[in-house]
Amino acid sequence: MEVEEKDFFGVSMIVPLLSLHVKSLGVSPTVAGAVGSLYGILQLFSSTLVGSWSDVVGRPYCLLVCILFSALGYFVLSMSTNIFLFALARIFVGIFKHTHSISKVLISDLVPEKERLLVIGHFNAASSFGFILGPAVGGYLTELEGGFYLTAFICASIFILNAGVFWMLLQHEKNTHGNEWITVNKARDILSTEVKQSRQLQSLSHVKYSAPAESSWTQVVSVLKRLGSIARSDLWDVFLVRLLMSVAVMLYHSNFVLALEERFGLKPKLTGYLISYSSTLGVAAGFLLGPITKLYQQNTYAILLRSTVLTCVLMLLYSLSENVWTVVVSSTFLAFSTTVGRSCVTDLELTLGGNEASGMLIGIGQSVSAVGRIVSPLLSGIAQEFSPCGPSFLGGLLGFAAVLIMILNKSRYSGSRSTKLKST
Repeated sequence: MEVEEKDFFGVSMIVPLLSLHVKSLGVSPTVAGAVGSLYGILQLFSSTLVGSWSDVVGRPYCLLVCILFSALGYFVLSMSTNIFLFALARIFVGIFKHTHSISKVLISDLVPEKERLLVIGHFNAASSFGFILGPAVGGYLTELEGGFYLTAFICASIFILNAGVFWMLLQHEKNTHGNEWITVNKARDILSTEVKQSRQLQSLSHVKYSAPAESSWTQVVSVLKRLGSIARSDLWDVFLVRLLMSVAVMLYHSNFVLALEERFGLKPKLTGYLISYSSTLGVAAGFLLGPITKLYQQNTYAILLRSTVLTCVLMLLYSLSENVWTVVVSSTFLAFSTTVGRSCVTDLELTLGGNEASGMLIGIGQSVSAVGRIVSPLLSGIAQEFSPCGPSFLGGLLGFAAVLIMILNKSRYSGSRSTKLKST
């Protein structure tokens, strides 16, 4: 968790500054918008592929590669004195910035299923600490001469530090367990059975993985098989719920600052304090998943359904609020409900999809969220044509559509926790 927290701290320093840096390069708004969309588009396609690849080669190897190439992307960004280098940096990051999702899968592989939701919640909470501190540090650094380039270099250095820490952890495990080191992704057991007829796979603990030509081909075939199993599975409703709630939450945040200024005359500075307050509560919510899961007796479906209903009600309350204090109350409880819902939907994906392709499942979930990032700005713009609170009201309606889907599929969610993927 400490490694991932540093990751988020570095990223949150640089992300708020990207639009300002692109503008300083002197390109047109159209070019800036096109380059800015590179990250989301690449994440849409690469999330599933990288997640599937982690099922094949193992989480440690995949995570280390993602950290190193992400560091390369931010290092190029620290030298981006023209739009070409900026675009190249965003391409590297768009393809390989999956450290959070791979770390989440790695953790889910290492803990018992009944403890997975609790651990994922703690992981999300620890990661969110970076978003509380990072923007403030980045804003301070950017006021210095060459501040953006310095901030990007520090971000790249943090990724290199993460890679070093992770490497030392791997070496410690290797020295402790030798060649019998714990298998950290269950899909590897299945892959070993498929490939053992042709050759003996190297130990997962060897990060210096030397793959011959037939191994690379085996990896490609295995990834394609796993993608086919997902396409033939009955997980469409889970991913649709994730998409609807992702879009709903993004709509709520899309014009939050502008809406509060137009509706209540609230200055951006005060709105910033409110956002930081909500982020802090979101961190606290992650650590409350333990008591919540005990209260609901590990019933992820029940927790997700109630948190989604609460999210929808609070979005509508925010949309219809006539004073700032109602906004504060709705933001307070939304921080809890959205954090709990995000952890629960991940756990539900892994529960219904099974463990043999958990990396791919997480990757598809990230791709679904990427679709939400592409769709939500358009929906937000259309909704704002009618009212400043239109986006959040629309988000509430989409959330209730997700609730309806969950209610209609209650028997499947509440039934057997066996694997739903078809055998490949």
